[in-house]
Amino acid sequence: MKFLVTKDLAHSTLLTTLMSAVVFAILLYIALDVVLHAYVIGLDMDSIKATLFGDEANFVEPILLDSLLLQVHIDLFMTLFAMLILSSVYIRLYSKKALTKWIVHLLFIFGLLAPVVLLLAYLAAPSLAMVWLIIFVIWHLLAVVVSIMILKKLLFK
Repeated sequence: MKFLVTKDLAHSTLLTTLMSAVVFAILLYIALDVVLHAYVIGLDMDSIKATLFGDEANFVEPILLDSLLLQVHIDLFMTLFAMLILSSVYIRLYSKKALTKWIVHLLFIFGLLAPVVLLLAYLAAPSLAMVWLIIFVIWHLLAVVVSIMILKKLLFK
């Protein structure tokens, strides 16, 4: 509990180990999330458009709305947990840095925008599919960078 008040991890190797393990688990989640989206939706424009809108030439049906809503629901829920954990640990470790506020805000903005833009691309504007892909990649890269910064501070003091 002393860490919560003083932010000093020098006297608590168990807390350092636990926080490192949680961040490693989030890194695993981020990697597997990319694999899942590559399999379900695709990570190139042709496969994304075929998944969302179908492809008559290759007899590919578009994804059902209930399947997409389930995916968006799961994405929002899991992304929120990952962001909350990463941002709370990051803020605790880097509270004196001026860049901390910007990094945390960007993490939340891109993390929460990705599933919403995917749904909007399906329902309203197919041109948003490219925007979704860009936001999705930025959110995952930013989460990986924040995770690595946290692990660097925790493991290599």
